Amino acid sequence: MVIHRWARALGVRLLGRRFEGKSSPARVQDRELLLLCPQTFMNLSGKSVKLCAEALAVRSENILVVHDDLDLPLGRVKVVKDGGDGGHKGIQSIFHHLGTREFNRVKVGIGRPEQGGPIEEFVLSPFCRQDRATVEGMLSRAVAACEVFVSEGVEAAMNRINRREEM
Repeated sequence: MVIHRWARALGVRLLGRRFEGKSSPARVQDRELLLLCPQTFMNLSGKSVKLCAEALAVRSENILVVHDDLDLPLGRVKVVKDGGDGGHKGIQSIFHHLGTREFNRVKVGIGRPEQGGPIEEFVLSPFCRQDRATVEGMLSRAVAACEVFVSEGVEAAMNRINRREEM
């Protein structure tokens, strides 16, 4: 959802099957980037990221992965550098395929299912109608985090986005 929203804001469309995903080149200020949404199963998304990184000779520290996080409350956005997988199978796949944990992330909080419901079903379900405003705000902050990362770097994104989230 974040990458699709960012693509619309940048006036580009995610197309094709390059790198086993939908992608589009884009520009943020004077920087060229490639938006990529892997079309593999989430647990295999590292394959798509690796194909892209190798083909374009992108160093891992220049990669920004946007993903959901069950351990963050719904609506929270957090920028992190490196770090663990938190049990996220897609992040584990990226670790495996890239052979490193040294990439950056924008985590979007989705919270956990009420009363310990099944995680897989919860993650794949659409957000509830009553959470629409929270989700919209989260998506806007996540896109802003991506923009700050590209234009100013991960440290600036962490300082700006993470501090704002704590208020």
